[in-house]
Amino acid sequence: MNNAFFRRTTVAALVLLAACANPDANTGTSNEPAVADNAPAIINYQLINTYPHDAGAFTQGLVWYNNHLVEGTGQYGESNIRHVDLATGKVSKEVKNDKDIFGEGVTILNGKIYQLTWKNKKAFVYDVSTFKLLNEFPINTGTKEGWGITHNGTELIVSDGSSNLYFLNPATFQETKRIGVADAMGPRGNLNELEYINGFVYANIWQTDDIVKIDPNSGQIVGRLNFADLKNKAGITSNPLDAKAPEVLNGIAYDSAGQRLFITGKYWPKLFEIKLQ
Repeated sequence: MNNAFFRRTTVAALVLLAACANPDANTGTSNEPAVADNAPAIINYQLINTYPHDAGAFTQGLVWYNNHLVEGTGQYGESNIRHVDLATGKVSKEVKNDKDIFGEGVTILNGKIYQLTWKNKKAFVYDVSTFKLLNEFPINTGTKEGWGITHNGTELIVSDGSSNLYFLNPATFQETKRIGVADAMGPRGNLNELEYINGFVYANIWQTDDIVKIDPNSGQIVGRLNFADLKNKAGITSNPLDAKAPEVLNGIAYDSAGQRLFITGKYWPKLFEIKLQ
């Protein structure tokens, strides 16, 4: 989600309207899990490496694939998907979306890149090698918006800004199930960029420095990471007068072979490799 112009001035009104218009938005009412008895465990991490990142990239999705990063970016007129070299941050290949498309999360499954859009109510499927557009499908979640996407090896897992996660068949794009996400305080909305790691879904919480660890079977948030220190290391300061000032934390990619986790944010000039502890 997340046009930088809109967020600073209208987000409260938009969230209120969405919640009123849609019973699923930011509540998870239809699939609300039992509230956890305990607060999520605090997960610590070690900073391993720092890499350059394109400060002009409004990062919406991030995936590690075949020894490079695949990144999806947002903003009208600027959205694209791209191959990115980890060491240099340089873009080696990209495909641009039409100017009326606001790109969102991306994931890769079975040789295909899946890219969500924010308010366009559709998603795109590309060949991972050529970036050729293969298909598109409607976004039929509760809010009809696309935010984050990942997969568990057999199903796509999608967020839409509410406290729900939606599981989709990658061939038919039909919903197979949905779960409501909650912690000890109740349903947790604003689930944004997603990454599936060792049986759990990790999700950026929009407009925070937090990533939460979600049990995809129960919907319970079982862990939390705070990356305020990475924001400081990236040199991120708030500048509401600059539409392209570095933005919130967003971007999670996992290298399962190397057991490396990569973290960045919207318009961040740096990308970080961390190790969970």
